Amino acid sequence: MKALVLSGGSGTRLRPLSYSMPKQLIPIANKPVLAHVLKNIQELGVTEIGVIVGDWAPEISDVMGDGSRCGTRVTYIKQDEPLGLAHCVELARDFLGEDDFVMYLGDNMLPDGIQEIAEEFRSARPAAQVVVHKVSDPRAFGVVEFDQDGQVERLVEKPQEPRSDLALIGVYFFTSAIHEAVGAIEPSARGELEITDAIQWLVTQGAEVRASEYGGYWKDTGKADDVLECNRHILAGLSTDIAGDIDAESEIGDQVVIAPGARVVRSRIDGPAVIGPGTVITDSHIGPFTSIGSGCALSATTVEESIVLDGAQISRIEKVHYSLIGRNATVGIGAGTPAPHHRLIVGDHTRVEVAA
Repeated sequence: MKALVLSGGSGTRLRPLSYSMPKQLIPIANKPVLAHVLKNIQELGVTEIGVIVGDWAPEISDVMGDGSRCGTRVTYIKQDEPLGLAHCVELARDFLGEDDFVMYLGDNMLPDGIQEIAEEFRSARPAAQVVVHKVSDPRAFGVVEFDQDGQVERLVEKPQEPRSDLALIGVYFFTSAIHEAVGAIEPSARGELEITDAIQWLVTQGAEVRASEYGGYWKDTGKADDVLECNRHILAGLSTDIAGDIDAESEIGDQVVIAPGARVVRSRIDGPAVIGPGTVITDSHIGPFTSIGSGCALSATTVEESIVLDGAQISRIEKVHYSLIGRNATVGIGAGTPAPHHRLIVGDHTRVEVAA
């Protein structure tokens, strides 16, 4: 089996951060979303991974490399413009050959893994097997509908009157039968080759299409609130690992990870929290569910339930809460007493001065 990871989206819902970095590289617990995706794929025993990339190809390849560090081989496949998920399959035809493959959207987090579903697919080898998850409002998703015998009957994009609460969540298993389906469909009204249309073509042709329900945690990290919620979920599973320098006046709680080269001075860190290498925390309080990247500097500040990316500086803010601070951003006040609580979504290389 091979894997096809789709990482060509523009991430408009994550602006301003996605103006200067691809959404698939946003860190969750200090690891890019793509790193979490690759871990899931590696757990399936898949070593041949094709990655669809767009304008952010150099940035993504810099982070992922050629895959050799983790025993895989990564092939990058350029998509010049977003023409649909089925178009990605078409672009990857030479890479995929006649092999079975898993297609995985590169901004989806399924931290509980998909090994059981993969084994179901390997055992039965239907033409297609989609992964679905129960959602509260199916109208916002592609939905799988079933006939009276429980067989996949129809895939419907954002139905106004959904007959099912099982939504497609961005993981698909295919045999080579999908290539004929992709070749048989036409672009949708929005000018894209839809993977749902290709799967529906298989259903109409009488091919076996299965749906497997994923019962674990799932999040599409397309919005800032979703990124922060996912960060909270992943951090909840942390184990304590203190490798940095902690002075005698600092207090460190449980479920705290402090990377080598980090320093904590006269500060308190309540877990779960992770502090990246080279970061200096001084006279500050890092609250629960916070990820601080590498090379950051925080002084006289409280940060909780937030993500602070590499190189950011925050000073003299009474509380930064549920915030997303971009790379090399500077947030602080020039003079006077600390400012009150703030929630901030700050892009890379931004300077924010908060009035006292």
